[in-house]
Amino acid sequence: MRLGRIPYINCFPVYGAVDRGIVPLRATLVDGVPTALNRMMAQGTLDVSVVSAVEYARDSERYLLLPDLAISCNGPVRSVMLFSHEPAESLGGKRVLVSRSSMTSVHLLELLFEHVWHARPEFVPGDAEADALAREGETDVAARLVIGDAALMLQSASHPLSIAHGADYPYVYDLGETWKEWTGLPFVFAVWVAQRSTAVGEALGVHASLIASRDWGLQHLGELSAQAARSTGVPVAACRHYFDGLDWRLGLAELEGLTEFFRRLELAGRVPRGKLAFLPAVGGRG
Repeated sequence: MRLGRIPYINCFPVYGAVDRGIVPLRATLVDGVPTALNRMMAQGTLDVSVVSAVEYARDSERYLLLPDLAISCNGPVRSVMLFSHEPAESLGGKRVLVSRSSMTSVHLLELLFEHVWHARPEFVPGDAEADALAREGETDVAARLVIGDAALMLQSASHPLSIAHGADYPYVYDLGETWKEWTGLPFVFAVWVAQRSTAVGEALGVHASLIASRDWGLQHLGELSAQAARSTGVPVAACRHYFDGLDWRLGLAELEGLTEFFRRLELAGRVPRGKLAFLPAVGGRG
């Protein structure tokens, strides 16, 4: 069994107990940014993985959702951010650098520009998370979508990245918060899926380990926040504040938000019509 893992700190609460040997896992861990894991799942080189929510919607006939596992927010997410030189409403026709690392974040940004900010910028795929966050060769970029740990670093007043570039962006938009204000619903950025071709018993074993590890993580967010601070250079308190705004469970409210996101993408012709199909559950909400 090959199990995909995003190396960002937002996955620490799901894999923390596995990494510490507290929860056994009968699988080999494979790290990758969301788009890399999406690609490996689509190619069949991973058996189970966390993937962008959009990857499931893109090919729902290929995957089974793992119950009660997701990365979601019900308000600010703090790690999926639009940093801009101008108000979002003024970005029509302007170049916006979008991360190549997350399909879901880019699709969400497109919906927000269309329905909330009513502007049509030119989206330019690129490395928006590059440590330099740079202006070199990008002087005509009016805004950038930054995700993951880099977004947290850019917002942390004491982090070198923020000191170097934070003042460059007077307009900052949290996509999770904007979605909540628009729809009143949580937003699900990532889900865990298994290939439908994967042996059910083995997939259930991996799911059980992830649920047990996630439940441990929810009880040890202080320890994981300290680990996240060491990994990113963001203060412990800010890492804990970040974790407190996330949820790694997939309940009814999260499913409603996920379904609404998929519905809007279907209406826009960005994903085919599909349905939610789950691996048999092995555990409830922790």
